[in-house]
Amino acid sequence: LQLKLVDQSSGINAEYGVAISSDRGLCGGIHSGLGRTFKAMHAENPIKKMIIVGDKAKAILVKTVGDAYLCTFNNVGKKQSSFTDALNIAEEILAHDFDSADVVFNNYINVVSYKPTIKPVPSATNIESNDAVYTYDEVDSEVVRCFQEFSLANIIHHALKEQEASEQSARMNAMENATRNAGEMIDKLQLQYNRTRQAVITRELIEIISG
Repeated sequence: LQLKLVDQSSGINAEYGVAISSDRGLCGGIHSGLGRTFKAMHAENPIKKMIIVGDKAKAILVKTVGDAYLCTFNNVGKKQSSFTDALNIAEEILAHDFDSADVVFNNYINVVSYKPTIKPVPSATNIESNDAVYTYDEVDSEVVRCFQEFSLANIIHHALKEQEASEQSARMNAMENATRNAGEMIDKLQLQYNRTRQAVITRELIEIISG
């Protein structure tokens, strides 16, 4: 992954959005569907900060979110993502303070379907206010920070893998449809060619007979 920074001067205590896509196309409307989901979420509850993973989502969303756009990660999807990639994204997210955050990605359902999904990410304040964190041991701010980073990296890694699986299925279906459409076009053109050829032969025979 490569990081491209735009602006890191946004204020704290803001809604945070992370869109997970890739740089690759030829997979139907999977990226546009993700864009519509994010735009609907932004219209309902405006995003104050946003990180985009993948150039496809960037092309769709950068005008919508405007100044909220912080940075983008590109070179996504050219090879399989790793937990290190997820950790790099998580570190960039945690470099900015936020009250709440949502990760938007395509969730793989089966070979022929996927669903844009919004997964919330807990902030450090939410983690500290949860009594379950203190069940086994005393927890200080550094432990909470490490726990937040690890859990966020897990969410990002899960989202990257779900997005990859969804893209593969969408790309397979798109190529299958393209192959079928091309086959139908070839059949129609072959039929038109045969009819034209037969008409030419018939006309020449008529000219020979009548001559």
